[in-house]
Amino acid sequence: MLQNSPQEDPHPTFIHRLIHDTDHQAFKVWTWLINALIYLSCLAIALESVEAVRLEYGHELATFEWCSVAFFTLDYVFNIYTAKDKVKYVTSFWGLVDLLSILPSYLMLFNFSSVRATKILRLLRIIRILRVLKLARSAMQDVNAARDGKTNRIAANLRIYFIALFSVLMISSTLMFHVEGSLYTPEAIAEGQMHVDAISVAKGEPAGTVKFVPTDPITGAAVPEEKRFYTSIPEAMWWCIVTLTTTGYGDLYPVTVGGRLIAAVTMLLGLVLFGMLMNIVGKTLMVMLFGEPVGHEKDDEHKTPEEKVKAALDLLADAGVISHKSAYELRDLSQAELGHRLDGERTSA
Repeated sequence: MLQNSPQEDPHPTFIHRLIHDTDHQAFKVWTWLINALIYLSCLAIALESVEAVRLEYGHELATFEWCSVAFFTLDYVFNIYTAKDKVKYVTSFWGLVDLLSILPSYLMLFNFSSVRATKILRLLRIIRILRVLKLARSAMQDVNAARDGKTNRIAANLRIYFIALFSVLMISSTLMFHVEGSLYTPEAIAEGQMHVDAISVAKGEPAGTVKFVPTDPITGAAVPEEKRFYTSIPEAMWWCIVTLTTTGYGDLYPVTVGGRLIAAVTMLLGLVLFGMLMNIVGKTLMVMLFGEPVGHEKDDEHKTPEEKVKAALDLLADAGVISHKSAYELRDLSQAELGHRLDGERTSA
């Protein structure tokens, strides 16, 4: 996200501070707003997949979606405007994520008469879930701040974990709904039935003689009504939670090849998330039981030489090798003077 630091510009503009100056209040407010819109936009996408909610609140969801797209577009334009190398930003990973998070919404403005084109556009909407990845940028800043002792390390790690959990939950559920659930949405069933009825009429049979049954596009296996589980993204989210936390599918399971591939990847990601959680919980228990530093003290590899000397002197004083008064006096000495004084302290001890 950060293309150049605010210190590189002696007279940074407000937009530059808004996007890049992490110490500025405007940056904090803007980042909080964008992050909140990312979460709410993903939830709106999930709710929109529920037919009853879409029919009753479709206008409100569409209004919120375009408000979100407006802010995401501003964020993208501001990043381009303030980037030191604009081409590098546009072609970078985060630049592409910012672009892909708004592009499907603008593509939906075009009216396509082709049913196939409409389906492709609906599938492209899943790319908007990539907005979740933007949350990891600010979370990594919290982790770096925790290493410097500015924030709580456990809280920063928990934030990373929940962002990862939310990302997997949204992406896996949305993929499952589009790959398997799209086969038996009301629109897909109606379209398929119209095609079957046209064939029946061409054969001289009355419409409705044959009932349409969706099939796996890879194997051609039929998907019966009792196995059409993923009727919406929230329904798929329940499956995803069960899959991430157990070794089985539970009451919902995919029956298509594409759905099973998604389930396999989701189960593997569940193991990764479980390992992350156990690592965080283990560190938390160590802090609670044994009082290890949480985030206000630095790890040894991140300490400055002066801090390492101070810690070593405190350790020698606690062990009784030197006195605490001497340890305090030795902190400001050079390495040569420190070595000479320590030899004298050990001799006298």
